[in-house]
Amino acid sequence: MINTTLCYIRRGGEYLMLHRVKKENDLNKDKWIGIGGKFLDKESPEDCLLREVAEETGLTLTDYRYRGIVTFVSDRWPTEYMHLFTADSFTGEVKECDEGVLEWLPQDQLLKIPHWEGDAIFLELIWREAPFFSLKVCYEGNTLVGAVLNGTPISLQNMERKFES
Repeated sequence: MINTTLCYIRRGGEYLMLHRVKKENDLNKDKWIGIGGKFLDKESPEDCLLREVAEETGLTLTDYRYRGIVTFVSDRWPTEYMHLFTADSFTGEVKECDEGVLEWLPQDQLLKIPHWEGDAIFLELIWREAPFFSLKVCYEGNTLVGAVLNGTPISLQNMERKFES
């Protein structure tokens, strides 16, 4: 089991997204994701968040919020506890990233670009300003086969209809 952070950095109506196209054997290959990475020994979620954002983007977060924890279960990858954050304030300039291409994208584009299906669930929670949450998403390959929010299973059929509209 691994621990990671993921942060959605907002600037007005846009989010800084990372298109993962530079690393081989990347479980996120060709997908667009927020900014983050794996914990180092002795790091807290906040320590990891600040380090990863600085390393990947060149930015220093000055205002951020811990939004929830997402448990990823996969038939191909180790189980992952992803500590989810959002940030609205930062200093510095975006630099080139060795893991992919960084781009500011409008919020209404985030569910139209290649992403993990389960990302739609937690992005919607973020956009609704939901209180701190625990989300479990289960994948077979790249297909979302189950999701549980705060202990309650989510109907994937209803979710697809909701996010298509």
